[in-house]
Amino acid sequence: MSRVKVAVLGATGSVGQRFIQLLENHPYFEVTHLCASENSAGKTYGDVMKKRWKISSDIPAYAKNIVITTPDPEKTKDVALAFSGLDASIAGEVESAYASAGIHIISNSKNHRMDPIVPILSAEVNASHLDVLSSQKTKGKIITNSNCTIMGVTISLKPLYDLFGIESVMLFSMQAISGAGYPGVPTMDILGNVVPHIGGEEEKAEIEPLKCLGKVENGKIVHADFPISAHCNRVPVFDGHTVCVSVKFKKKPSKEEILSAWKNFSGEPQKLGLPQAPNPPILYREEEDRPQPRLDLETGRGMTTVIGRLRPDPIFDWKYVVLSHNTIRGAAGAALLNAELLYKKNFLG
Repeated sequence: MSRVKVAVLGATGSVGQRFIQLLENHPYFEVTHLCASENSAGKTYGDVMKKRWKISSDIPAYAKNIVITTPDPEKTKDVALAFSGLDASIAGEVESAYASAGIHIISNSKNHRMDPIVPILSAEVNASHLDVLSSQKTKGKIITNSNCTIMGVTISLKPLYDLFGIESVMLFSMQAISGAGYPGVPTMDILGNVVPHIGGEEEKAEIEPLKCLGKVENGKIVHADFPISAHCNRVPVFDGHTVCVSVKFKKKPSKEEILSAWKNFSGEPQKLGLPQAPNPPILYREEEDRPQPRLDLETGRGMTTVIGRLRPDPIFDWKYVVLSHNTIRGAAGAALLNAELLYKKNFLG
């Protein structure tokens, strides 16, 4: 079977680089176009990225000789799908143009996330939200990722929400510097320091999980109905967002019931055997000092959500720690998994 031709928008950025790495030799998708700013347009990807490639593996050979173009659907009209790692300052308009031109968009940007007919798709959590794509009037459809901070949090909450109901959640994030993109946070601001503010992050952390955990009614996504309070912090860790979560439940579960819910959790990606799907999607570590970014970040090729330290909470009911890879599970890897789900569900023709 021939592979689907795809483009990567924002190909020179940190998320774009992850897309290019993860798409190497992919069984479903063939990268034919790489798009970036006018400063890079007309040059080969290999030449532009000689000093800008920031991933430990080398630039994939397939990408080196692709000539970069600016993100324009007319220049990439032979593709069926575009992965967007564009900056939010331009992503909204460009992604809408691609959708209008009949090209599906898998976006890592925030611009379309709050549209009730655009899913914030977390493939294991809410595959049913693909039903709202029929409400989008454009031939090409827009699907977004969640914010990287709450990707693992939402996955951890999904089986608990389904089985026990949730009354409220409080979360406290310790977010890696790679989440700020390249060049990220200045050295003198972050080394030996914690920065207790990330612009717009707490608002995203408090609302996006509710949309992800919501349900489809009359062609739109209706949010889950419980409050979330978030404290978001930047810490001197290169990759990996760690989040401390406290949950108050409607039906009070035991520790064994929570652990069983996580252990038995799986979703459409696992049932369909998608290439990017982690198995298991959730791993619980029994050690009292885990998870840790240095030790656990690459679990499931960076796609598994790692949880630990489940214990009673004297104010809520239970509390625990979640670790997820912010540039893989929280960005490019999740977007690729979403695209694989679209492929298997025959949304790509």
